[in-house]
Amino acid sequence: MPEAHEPIDELTEDEQHLAKLGYKQELSRSWSGFSNFAISFSIISILAGCLTTYGAGIANGGPVSISWSWPIISIFILIIGFTMSELVSAMPTSGGIYYWASKLGGPAAGFFTGWLNLIGLIAVTASVAYGCATFFELTFLEWGWYDTFSLNRIFLFFVVILAMITLINIFSSHLLALFNNISVWWHVAGASVLIAVLIFVPDDHLSFSQVFTDKFNGSGWADGSTSSLTYFFVIIPFGFILTQYTITGFDASVHLSEETQGAAKSAAQGIWRSIFYSAVGGYILLLAVTFAIPKVDGAPDYAGIPAGGVAYIFDASLGSGWAGTLLFISACAQLFCATACLTSTSRMMFAFSRDRAVPGSRLWSKVNASRTPANAVICAAVVGGIITLPALKSVNGIPTAFYAVTSVSVIGLYFSFAIPIFLRWRAGDSFEVGSWNNGSKYKWMNPLAVIEIIVVGIMLMLPTSPFGAPWRDEFTWASVNYAPLATLGVLLVLAVWWLASANKWFTGPVKTIDQAVVDAFGD
Repeated sequence: MPEAHEPIDELTEDEQHLAKLGYKQELSRSWSGFSNFAISFSIISILAGCLTTYGAGIANGGPVSISWSWPIISIFILIIGFTMSELVSAMPTSGGIYYWASKLGGPAAGFFTGWLNLIGLIAVTASVAYGCATFFELTFLEWGWYDTFSLNRIFLFFVVILAMITLINIFSSHLLALFNNISVWWHVAGASVLIAVLIFVPDDHLSFSQVFTDKFNGSGWADGSTSSLTYFFVIIPFGFILTQYTITGFDASVHLSEETQGAAKSAAQGIWRSIFYSAVGGYILLLAVTFAIPKVDGAPDYAGIPAGGVAYIFDASLGSGWAGTLLFISACAQLFCATACLTSTSRMMFAFSRDRAVPGSRLWSKVNASRTPANAVICAAVVGGIITLPALKSVNGIPTAFYAVTSVSVIGLYFSFAIPIFLRWRAGDSFEVGSWNNGSKYKWMNPLAVIEIIVVGIMLMLPTSPFGAPWRDEFTWASVNYAPLATLGVLLVLAVWWLASANKWFTGPVKTIDQAVVDAFGD
């Protein structure tokens, strides 16, 4: 590991670039470009997001919400990825998202961006691990290991999964990279098996016309109408959560950039390639699931899907044997995904603590003998477990409060992306680009990316059911979408903290390398 006193000419090209940004090489740079791509691909995990939120897509629009919304929203997310690829190429650091915001917009921008990103990452890690536990529960139910669905048993599985992924993360960075490489092939092979089974095993399939033209409104809004303006401009956008939730977490390529060889190019490619391949593979998988939707009395049973999700489709179309197998493949993929999420979260926490923005920062920025931020890994896992406690309570068997937290996590992550994307656009041609950049295309890409994030963010904060709308007679607190209250609450707490204290001690990125080394490569 190059120390601050080591000769400048002994630093590798990656270490020189990191030194230019003000940091010495503390983490083990043992990840290849493929490993960097693999972790983002694993976190996006089409076998996780596509399957866990499939019911939301069908309920809010029906098949057209799958066949048309997914490719359209994926294009917008790819543009977001391109804008972030340019930023990481210029500034490849573990806490890249808030580092970019700090450098382009000052300490306040960095502080708010960093906390939104960290909170989002912790919540996403928890939600993926909980989804994984749920799919294992569904698998064992299909296999007949027990007869009833139990939230208490799911939470026990969840705790065991958190413990497993924590041990994997603190053992070895090299082993972790290998684990993510295996994850890519599990996702590719697993998705291929699911698609093949869904094509060849069911006795009946929907027609091409049904998959690409059938509409369904199971939201409760507009009296179930599928022809009103409300359906096209409100109901279908509610279903965007399927795509937006699935294709997230690709900032992992940023957070692992200090452990990646040739990071200025490899991390940039890791972002957009993970989005592109996930978008294509996810679309094929979603179409296969949609074609396999079961029929009741000759008509597609869209109304039966929102509550049962893909487990209902698998069971009704394939039988319990095949259903259990496909759910097991998906559950294992989600285990890979949860492991990668914790890796990304811990690196972000390490970097943010290195710049003294997190209480107890000295502890979370420490690395062990394997050059892994083990304390940050453990802290992220414990906090993730704590915020998931609301899942022990349910409304009609559904942990409603927890799913509101997952919506907040998506909002937090994408809003944290929007800040540096906007600031890079504002910087214009004065921005010093890296070896991978968008050229002049940033002039339309960046504002378009910010607009998409704002529009979808607003949609995720609206009441998704009439029962959650305070102005409706049928309003119940149990059905409230807590996302806007939680989002505003987080922003309020951060604002008070910033004004009362943080603005006096948080000055942005803190150099961890001799100034002479920084000056040698430009500050």
